[in-house]
Amino acid sequence: MNFKINRDHFGAGLQLVSSVVGSRKTMPILQNVLIETRDGAISLSTTNLDLGIKCTVSAEVEETGSVTLPVKELLRIVRELADMEVNVSSTGSPKATISTRGSIFNLVGMDSKEFPPLPELENSKSFTLAREELTSMLKSVSYAQSVNEERYMLKGVFFQKEEETISLVATDGRRLAVTSKEEKTPPENNGEFILPSLTVAELERLPSVAQEIELNFTDRQVSLKLNVANEKDETMGFQESIYLVSKVVEGKYPNFKQVIPKDDFNQAVVERELMLECVNRAALVSDDKVTLRIKTNEMEIYGQSTLGDASESMTIEYEGQDAVVSFNPKFLLDPLKSITHDKVIFEFRDDMSPGVFKVNAEKNKKNEFLCVVMPIRTD
Repeated sequence: MNFKINRDHFGAGLQLVSSVVGSRKTMPILQNVLIETRDGAISLSTTNLDLGIKCTVSAEVEETGSVTLPVKELLRIVRELADMEVNVSSTGSPKATISTRGSIFNLVGMDSKEFPPLPELENSKSFTLAREELTSMLKSVSYAQSVNEERYMLKGVFFQKEEETISLVATDGRRLAVTSKEEKTPPENNGEFILPSLTVAELERLPSVAQEIELNFTDRQVSLKLNVANEKDETMGFQESIYLVSKVVEGKYPNFKQVIPKDDFNQAVVERELMLECVNRAALVSDDKVTLRIKTNEMEIYGQSTLGDASESMTIEYEGQDAVVSFNPKFLLDPLKSITHDKVIFEFRDDMSPGVFKVNAEKNKKNEFLCVVMPIRTD
């Protein structure tokens, strides 16, 4: 194997796949990246057996072949090289030479035949979404995933594909975030799956080299494929596609629709950024609770602890009965940070009822969004 490659392109590819490596000491090859060459490009693959990723990067290939090398060490070497043109060669043994003008590194790897192949899904259901839209939808709900190991079914984002819509859902039992959009597909592609939190994090980090993401899923696995726009990305050197394949979280996701309040709530329209700033400042002296006192066209936000207290006031669009409700400030800040709309509907009733943030698709010509936040009893 022998190829020349742009240092920055090589680094971008290695950076992309480096976070998907195994921690199992019984399989040291999972710490390695599989490098395979062909005409005009190399492919880089890593896996931890639950999640795998593969990308293709432009290169001048003089001799084809394959090798696996420790990805973390290889990435550190590539980042420190002085010249832009990098030469990589291997003579058949599980070892490679990485060189530029004045620098030579010999790195010992493992036989590429031992590297577990990334699965290709068969008899799968599929749909396609715009990359930016999917990333935005994920960010608007992913903060609500559970981190509790015992509630493993909640450690991910639930995808529900119905004939007319697609919904993404996350909950940790104390808050629920839901976003949905119109997405018409044939009935045979309807279905649902739970994407693990680690896969969600990788998906959110994928580079902006494609306009669409193709999702294929079965009962046990899901794959995501980004076809590189214009066949080649000149900035980072990616070619053809980036392929991500993951196991799904097994089990039945709880019926999230039962959590959404169906009673009549008071409704106020708030400036998202202004409320974000006010809650954030009030929370500086209170990590556990902020209290919202809502009256006609005004919301007062209080934070109090042994350190002291803080008070903020903001104008809102509201005409109704006065109310006092309290919440964990983090549960208010997370949805306010994650959505991009200027104005948000805030629904509330009393200190025993949840608060609800809403964005209606009809008014904004964007995705629907809803976040239910459990209250803290007001003393």
